[in-house]
Amino acid sequence: MPITFNVQHFDSLDSTNKEVLRQAEAGAKEGLVVVANKQTAGKGRLGRSWSTIDDALAMSLLLRPDIKPTKIPQLSLMTAVAVHEALSLFTPHIGIKWPNDLLIFDAKGNAKKVCGILTEMRCKGANTQAVVLGIGINIFEPTQGWAEPLTPIATSLNHQSNGIAQKNDVLQAVLESLATWYACLLTQGFSPILKAWEAAHIATGQSVSVHDGNNYIQGIAQGLAADGTLRLLVNGVEQRIIAGDVSLMENNR
Repeated sequence: MPITFNVQHFDSLDSTNKEVLRQAEAGAKEGLVVVANKQTAGKGRLGRSWSTIDDALAMSLLLRPDIKPTKIPQLSLMTAVAVHEALSLFTPHIGIKWPNDLLIFDAKGNAKKVCGILTEMRCKGANTQAVVLGIGINIFEPTQGWAEPLTPIATSLNHQSNGIAQKNDVLQAVLESLATWYACLLTQGFSPILKAWEAAHIATGQSVSVHDGNNYIQGIAQGLAADGTLRLLVNGVEQRIIAGDVSLMENNR
């Protein structure tokens, strides 16, 4: 059965993910979408804070899939594929960086982040109770410019698409694409998502450095394993990376 969306708009929230989790615990149905103009306590992957700039799209979606908690990473990768498809309507120069960052290539070939995705879940025993897909997309450049740490690594959709993207249009495109790929995952399994993700990944076959939270590991990205982990060739031996940040090595640029 196709997913039905219930979109709620807020001027300000601590976090769209937190709001969806609160409503999920109160019994909200699958398809709840929370959008906020401002987040005061937004967060990204690996416990980082996430600042919502003016006119960015900050949204979270509630899913209640009948899948095991061990399969939840597939939903995160599915989200990256869906958002990649949606944003490709506004700019062709976009790709995925493992696991689910969306980057746009500028005129000089530099890849800068335009979207981050954070997946959270609530489980009871071996059963998945709720999954929240948090998505933050930079639509416009900040009025005062990017804060210094973000200047070399962040961009916006309109900066790379000649100003054609409007927030409501981006929201609609993302929801339509998510509905399609979620149905695909539930009916056809992870294989089509894996294929689409691989086609959009910017680092497959490239020399990369991966920070796993403790150490930097250098190797050649081999793409995804069936469980969504990154296959990394290190000194001729393949390793599986469960979580971390990937950076392209200078010799690729």
